[in-house]
Formats: sequence, C-alpha cells, structure tokens
Amino acid sequence: MRIFKNGWFSRFAEREAISDEELKAAVADIESGRFDADLGGGVYKQRLARSGGGKSSGYRVIVFFKSGARTFFVYGFAKSDKDNISKKELAGYKTLAKTYFDFTDKQIETATESGKLIEI
Repeated sequence: MRIFKNGWFSRFAEREAISDEELKAAVADIESGRFDADLGGGVYKQRLARSGGGKSSGYRVIVFFKSGARTFFVYGFAKSDKDNISKKELAGYKTLAKTYFDFTDKQIETATESGKLIEI
C-alpha cells in the first residue's frame, strides 16, 4: 500500500512533530479495524497522540483510506483547537476522496513530482 500526505498536511505534521512512522502506524491501525471513525466514502478520522501526551488530548487527522489501495492524509487539527469537522467539510472530503481514489498512476506521479503529494 502506498501512503501519501498532501502539501498542507505535510506542513501541519512537520509543525506538530508528527513523524512518518506515526502516520504509517495510524494506517496499520485503520487497516486492522482500529480506527476512531469511519465517516463514509473512504474518509476516516483517526486520533494521533501528542508528543508527551495521549491520544485523547492529541490530534485528529482526516485520512482517505481504501484497503489494498492508496491512503492519503489530508487534514489534521489539535483537539484543543477544534472539536470536530462540520457536515459541510465532511461532504467536501467525501468528494475529494473520490477524486483522490480515481487518480491514475500517472496523475500520482505528476502530483508527487510537483510536491502536491508527498509519499511516505
């Protein structure tokens, strides 16, 4: 399985010191059925622990996941900054997930070469 993060998420993860290993572990958790919320349409919400803290006071990340396919980290927020995503945001993420899942290998290659997607 190939795992990617978009440019926005990459900057968020760097700023918050979230490692690629933590992201890989989050994907492994989702793959094995240990996820926080299946929001439908391949959109998942997963908790990540804050450095020196637990998951409950940590981060929430939005992940586009399809088993046996590609995974995309697209958005994250600290639980202390935002309670949850809105229904409007969720609808947008579902639409975006479909677009991401439909990317051809060539489109993925172009997006990684341009820096719009970063492969983990």
